[in-house]
Amino acid sequence: MGVKGLQSFMDRCCPEACVTVHLRDMAKQHSAPQGVPTLVVDGMACLRHWYSCKDWVSGGQWKEYMAILKNWVEAITSAGIRLVFFFDGVVEEQKRLTWIKRRRRVNGDVCKIFAHIKAYGEQPCQEMSVLPSGLATFTRFALKSLGQEVFCSVREADYEIASYAREHNCMGILGHDTDFIIFDSAPYLSSAKLRIDTLTTVLYDRQRLCHTLGLAVFHLPLLACLLGNDVVYEERMQHIRNDALAKYRKFNPTSYPGSQQGQIILAVSQFVRSCSESHDVLIPPSLKLSPVDKELLEKGVQSYILFEQTKRRSSETTDHPAAVYQKYVSPTILQACREKHVAAEGFMVYSVVSEGMVECSNSLEDEEDTQLLPQAIVYKPCRQRIYGVLLLHTFNGNIKLHEWFVYPGNPLKEPELVPPIPLKIQCDHPGLDALWFGKEQEVSSLRLACFLAILDCQDFADLYGIIEEHLFVTLCLVTYITVQTMSQEDVDAYLSQAVCLMQKSPQELQQIKVSHKKTDETGLTLVTACALNNMVS
Repeated sequence: MGVKGLQSFMDRCCPEACVTVHLRDMAKQHSAPQGVPTLVVDGMACLRHWYSCKDWVSGGQWKEYMAILKNWVEAITSAGIRLVFFFDGVVEEQKRLTWIKRRRRVNGDVCKIFAHIKAYGEQPCQEMSVLPSGLATFTRFALKSLGQEVFCSVREADYEIASYAREHNCMGILGHDTDFIIFDSAPYLSSAKLRIDTLTTVLYDRQRLCHTLGLAVFHLPLLACLLGNDVVYEERMQHIRNDALAKYRKFNPTSYPGSQQGQIILAVSQFVRSCSESHDVLIPPSLKLSPVDKELLEKGVQSYILFEQTKRRSSETTDHPAAVYQKYVSPTILQACREKHVAAEGFMVYSVVSEGMVECSNSLEDEEDTQLLPQAIVYKPCRQRIYGVLLLHTFNGNIKLHEWFVYPGNPLKEPELVPPIPLKIQCDHPGLDALWFGKEQEVSSLRLACFLAILDCQDFADLYGIIEEHLFVTLCLVTYITVQTMSQEDVDAYLSQAVCLMQKSPQELQQIKVSHKKTDETGLTLVTACALNNMVS
């Protein structure tokens, strides 16, 4: 993530730009218009630091994780700091290839995990760990339950974080992405080096970096794109870096202490300084680029510019959904979906109604196990019915959703085209506007009918209101999965989570021992005992 090699260059070769700071002191010194110093948190960058539970291979420990989040939030807010969290809400098409490359890389990591488990019969070391599936989505709701402000982006999250931080004069951005050095926004603070016990971390100072490189702040976007980032892939500007490095070595025969990448950064900085004198010119005319590369470089540089884009976007109510969807989806519904999405109160719905495209990242699935269906396939009929609720009444069945779902056997070369399917309900579809905004009792009953039809659990209608709501939802979910593919042990595991987890503290759950006999002292099977310590997903 971020700019190729810039993080390690600052850590190793530019120590003067890496300043240890105390968040409590920064908060006291910061002058905030609203009176409370605000720290903007890149939630995606913090997930791995928050999720420090030991038995990660079983899927995660929800109560233990909630306790960690609560302690983390309380430690920072006790210093008089207001927290605002941002999470990725979309994958922009200009970064789709980067997303695919990362998903394939994680697939390789998952294969190594299963190979280790099969070879040694135990969980791999922490260095091989992957985060539980859906953790980012669940964390948004977890933080909101702790009373925190949480936003989900409608474009590249880094841009929205930097824009928010600048617009609201925030004390800093907590993350792990060198793009935050390039944006002319609030100070960039390291989430990886944050010590929650002392509230100390490292501030990466862009002014001191520019002094070392001999650049002005307005040079940084061009430098980032020539080095390589998520928009301008590294190989596209390789010829410019080669020329810059050759010229740099010609006039600097004494090797600079540091890595090859460090020399490249110094060389490209010298090149940028020599050809770019004005902040009014995005791409210097002296750069010899093909029309395609020039256009790409312009997009990359513009992606870092906050001023005009922020002003333009402030007057927008939507983010230019695909024309076909804009034509058929009710503006009221589109706006409502967007508001729910931004407030982190919805998931995937805005992408469906605005762009007709959804994606799902990696799950911990063994690609060599042909007996278990991938989760993307298991839930596909369910998703198609949801698409039917959202779209069929407007598109009359003449539309297909573009799905980018990661699962074993999917090469991710192109999206899968998935048609919506109608719900099997006894009355006509009343329209999405009525379902969303209606307040009549008949509408409430229809919403329940739609929910049960999506999971193909219409026979459970009479149980609604008789058993607790979370148990009712669990019953429907487990029934749906059982019909698709699930063993009796899996059923025991799901139900035991729903019934038993609420009765145990995080500390008690951590003390549960997994028996290698048939059953443990509670009479639960081995799989069920493991599941008691897993995240309720």
